[in-house]
Amino acid sequence: MKPSIRQLNVFSGLLSGCIFLAACGDASNSSAENTKAEGPKISFVKDEANLKVDVMVDGKLFTSYWQPLADSIFKPVLYPINTAAGTAITRGYPVHSREGERHDHRHQTGNWLTYGDVNGSDFWGNGSNGKRSSNGGEIKPLSITDLTEGNGEGHMTTTSVWLDSTGKEVLDEKTVFYFIAKDSIRIIDRVATLTAKDGPVSFKDTKEGSFGIRVARQLELPSKEEVTLTDAQGNPTVVKAMNNEGVSGNYRSSEGVQGDSVWGTRAKWMDLYGNIGAENISVVICDHPKNLSYPTYWHARGYGLFSANPFGAKDFTKGKEELNFSIPAGGSLTLRYRIVISSGAHLTDAQINEYQNDFAAKY
Repeated sequence: MKPSIRQLNVFSGLLSGCIFLAACGDASNSSAENTKAEGPKISFVKDEANLKVDVMVDGKLFTSYWQPLADSIFKPVLYPINTAAGTAITRGYPVHSREGERHDHRHQTGNWLTYGDVNGSDFWGNGSNGKRSSNGGEIKPLSITDLTEGNGEGHMTTTSVWLDSTGKEVLDEKTVFYFIAKDSIRIIDRVATLTAKDGPVSFKDTKEGSFGIRVARQLELPSKEEVTLTDAQGNPTVVKAMNNEGVSGNYRSSEGVQGDSVWGTRAKWMDLYGNIGAENISVVICDHPKNLSYPTYWHARGYGLFSANPFGAKDFTKGKEELNFSIPAGGSLTLRYRIVISSGAHLTDAQINEYQNDFAAKY
């Protein structure tokens, strides 16, 4: 019998984090007790030929694990991710474009776990121009097993391999996803173990990482002006100012920083809140006390990229600090993340701290 979330043992060398997405429903439902395995039926629809799984809650799509557009998105992702009301909080482009959204950074699709410099290969930005980059790394999904359905909770296990730009296998990844539903609450827990294969694996310091999500246009921060951003190789991307009608997002951190100023700061958690139509939504990513670089740096941008990066420091500190992490040959690193989605009111600091403290106590 598979252990529950509350029964999971802490791995040595643990790197932990979590994402909380809050959307419709009574704010009183946003408490740690909602992680209990109760609620509607979690079921799976597996497409073995395409290594895709649709995660259903009482027959309605919650999210899908797959690799869409495999010729330009070189990693498996969770896409889309829906609230209990069926609203997608992830951007549609480049898989299913929606009117009025941005068409930049096509590699930022759904929710993913990658990094921009792993043994010199770029797993983060590969495919940004619609094709494989010369130094691009690929995360190749291999299997989906242990699909276990249940009332309120289900889980599955995925395996994949990280291939560098030459096609060499550098990391094995084994991930267990736990999908939980109660009332208007939706939760995704991710426990991923990365194991170095034939030699040490380096994560050279860069801002391009690591556990990220690209949100829908309505959850972006209103754009004031055009901005040019560069990737780790110095390649520029222009993010244009756009019509801000219906755009309502804003960041705030556990340290009280708000707006675009959160980029490059450290915090225990970060809240992205706004609304899509009449549905109030909060998206909170939480770091874990046992995480590398806790409290983590945030690669969080106003144009909809929301990411925690424990591996980078140099860009965020303007060169004052530098972190070059590595996994020894045969060694492993375990990463844990959580995504929570609910319906109705924006989360308060007290509610977020309750989730943060609960998460820290479990792992």
